Amino acid sequence: MSDQPVTPRRVAVLLGGQSSEHSISCISAAGVIRALLDAEFIVTAVGITRDGVWVHLPNAQVLQMASDAALPEVPANARPFAAGVQPGATGGLGDVADVVFPVLHGPWGEDGTVQGFLELSGIPYVGSGVLASAVAMHKSTMKSLLVGAGLPVGSWCAVTAHRWRNFAEEVRAEIEELSWPVFVKPARAGSSVGISRVTDPAGISAAIDYALSFDPHVIVESGVVAAREIECAVITDEDGVPQASCCAEIVVGPGHDFYDFQAKYLDDAATLIVPAVLSESQAAAVEKLACHAFTVLSCEGLARVDFFVTDNDVIINEVNTMPGFTPISMFPRMWAESGLGYQQLVTHLVHDAWRRGTGLR
Repeated sequence: MSDQPVTPRRVAVLLGGQSSEHSISCISAAGVIRALLDAEFIVTAVGITRDGVWVHLPNAQVLQMASDAALPEVPANARPFAAGVQPGATGGLGDVADVVFPVLHGPWGEDGTVQGFLELSGIPYVGSGVLASAVAMHKSTMKSLLVGAGLPVGSWCAVTAHRWRNFAEEVRAEIEELSWPVFVKPARAGSSVGISRVTDPAGISAAIDYALSFDPHVIVESGVVAAREIECAVITDEDGVPQASCCAEIVVGPGHDFYDFQAKYLDDAATLIVPAVLSESQAAAVEKLACHAFTVLSCEGLARVDFFVTDNDVIINEVNTMPGFTPISMFPRMWAESGLGYQQLVTHLVHDAWRRGTGLR
């Protein structure tokens, strides 16, 4: 990078994408863009439509559409953006960015696909690399790796479209070994999209079919009785060492069986408690496990680790490598409570990406 500036000044923010979390990405990206502009970065917003077309978006348009609509969309009629994959090629991301901030949630964005593209392009980017992004997105693979490292996760079984079509009774028998209620989820979705809470075997078929409509890989998880939903945010410091924030708790209000998409984004039905009221030993256990899980999955930059905490157990539920990033989202709120404000957090992540660069590391 000898011909590059000493510190990054130009940041391209990717938003939208082809996943079911398209609108959430747009909202997150607006917060990131505003913080970057306030920190005097030169910002280029690049939208990805639901059909996968990359387009130019004025920063002001992203900010406006995120404030105007509950679920904003990248407009399909915007001017196309030629991303370019050749390192040093003109007309692509390398022309407008020292660092890319891929504020993309879900498949075709958070799952290693865009990260691989950015590696091939030779452009540093915020967040985890190809491996961690892919395995953290695929819930059953993630859990297998965590179990292999001796970390505590709940019971689950993996279901594919092929297994469900051809071995449905075998799948049902595996699910019967879990603890009811169970949660049936697309293996590679986020924001609680496609999830069903099932209280008895009669509801399994509809729930699996529904999850399969989002992803040919499904995970069925045991419910954890009397558990609190606790989250912890992790970033890497200047030496690449993971650091945990304080913990937070999600308390879902009446009318929702769990923290679903409606409760998260449309009904304002959940209370977010930051910091969570935990014993000193519980908080220490959560923070230690969050950093351990981050390391086991080879995460970089940032992640939010979600837990179920009972009186006796701390169980890892998921690891999110690009969590929601609005100023009121859990990840930045946990860091704000830990002493790192939103603008400082965004700036830190850009510099962290610049420090790491691309390539094998």
